[in-house]
Amino acid sequence: MAKKRSVFLILILIFSSASIFDDAYAHSMFNSSEKFEAGYRVQVATSPEFPQINEPSQFLVRVTDGDFNEVERFTMGIRVYFHDQQVDAIPPKSIEGAHWDFDYVWRQQGNHIVKIDLYDMGGNDGIITYTFNMGTQSPFGIIFFSAIIVGALVFTGMMIYIYLPKMFKKSKL
Repeated sequence: MAKKRSVFLILILIFSSASIFDDAYAHSMFNSSEKFEAGYRVQVATSPEFPQINEPSQFLVRVTDGDFNEVERFTMGIRVYFHDQQVDAIPPKSIEGAHWDFDYVWRQQGNHIVKIDLYDMGGNDGIITYTFNMGTQSPFGIIFFSAIIVGALVFTGMMIYIYLPKMFKKSKL
């Protein structure tokens, strides 16, 4: 009876783990945000999630309307501030499609204020400004992530050490 039960549990584990990889869901990145204003939604993110100083990263921008339909054409400019001083600006550019992905190099460590300006949206003259907080990687971030990963691995090792012998001992009886 115990053998049938353990075989049944193993089969359940196998089938349940197979369904984990069936669907893919979006990961809300740490350095990402979205804002609704004037009938439009602007989403921003960086890749990698924590950009390194003086290394190229990717800046990702997406624009949709209030009904979450992607805007096919827009004009956008970006201003980057650090400690209330503008440190960089990307001049207005006409974008075809709802996504604008471009390479960007962050020069200072810490929190940056990114202001995204949408120009002449919906036939209205004027500028719609969206403000976002974006952070860069500090040297301590690597230590933080390493500590979390080591902690998770130690926890997993302890659970395997404690419960795996008990499962095999019960199946032999």
